Amino acid sequence: MESIISIMIVATLLLLQASGSVQVSPVSYTMAREPQVAIDVGEQVYIAYGMGNAVYVSVSSDRGASYGDPIKVAEQGKLSLGMRRGPRICVRKGVLTITAVYGSQGNGRDGDIVAFRSADKGKTWSGPVRVNDVEGSGREGLHAMAVAPDGTLACAWLDLRDQGTKLFTSTSKDGGGRWSDNRLVYTSPGGTICECCHPSLAFDAKGRLHVMFRNSIEGARDMYTTSSGDLRTFSPATKLGLGTWMINACPMDGGMLAVSQTGSVETIWRREGTVFQSRLSGEERIGEGRNPWIAHGAAGTYLAWQSGKDVIFVAPGSNPNRVSEQGNDPVIAASPDGKLVIGAWNQNGIRAIRL
Repeated sequence: MESIISIMIVATLLLLQASGSVQVSPVSYTMAREPQVAIDVGEQVYIAYGMGNAVYVSVSSDRGASYGDPIKVAEQGKLSLGMRRGPRICVRKGVLTITAVYGSQGNGRDGDIVAFRSADKGKTWSGPVRVNDVEGSGREGLHAMAVAPDGTLACAWLDLRDQGTKLFTSTSKDGGGRWSDNRLVYTSPGGTICECCHPSLAFDAKGRLHVMFRNSIEGARDMYTTSSGDLRTFSPATKLGLGTWMINACPMDGGMLAVSQTGSVETIWRREGTVFQSRLSGEERIGEGRNPWIAHGAAGTYLAWQSGKDVIFVAPGSNPNRVSEQGNDPVIAASPDGKLVIGAWNQNGIRAIRL
């Protein structure tokens, strides 16, 4: 038995070496999970993640070749983790913002989205500042954050202030120090949107905010998008894809959207056991899997998803790169100019790869 385990460990290490990935969290941080990546204009890479009830960030100053010691950002109570409930991170010109969901009881019984801000590249932090203006309405823990070219932050979340789950948003002009009144993005004619799939956000070059979420209408749990030019009012929500998913349960898989250098919105999401990529119409089957992610770089569209316990990344014009046989929660992010693209995932801690 020991020899079999040793062979498995060696095989895993060889796979990681072949993929070109690096360890982000210390090897002792085996319970670190739910990574999120942000890259600044100077190509400094920041990866946020949770472990236990603490939020950490690891920083790379060499374009993702190596990462420094983790910086503890917060430990404010019970941290929401699991199924993409972990912290979110954005950076703009050295101002770093991390959001997370904390409560005194946790596990969906209570909790708020709170923001932490750093003006010195992650060395010191201020906060928490509550984002949802009705206490406890962010307790589901599923949220998203994005930063516009002018530094405006937007946060969206599954909100429980009223009967049924609705989609709300708030914005910040100062890197997360103060947040606007909450605004309703969407309420479903069925009484609730999907209760356990995280929303996604992306700004385009003109500052228009694009939002993706999973709806729930008469038993159909399909992906929808909406957008806003003034960050106050939102366009009618539009269904994505050609098929529909009839399921009397929450898929717990929210996908991701991204905006290309030319302004086109692309999405990646799951229907039943299949991952699809689409713009605002049509769909393209990517493969079997779940937990997909997407980013746009200067070379084109980058994809990630999980197939079983395999973590797969695809760079433009390249074959799929299976970087792990025992991983989950893959994510991708690109630098503002798109020249640096970093993928990260959870595997006995946090690992990352330059794509």
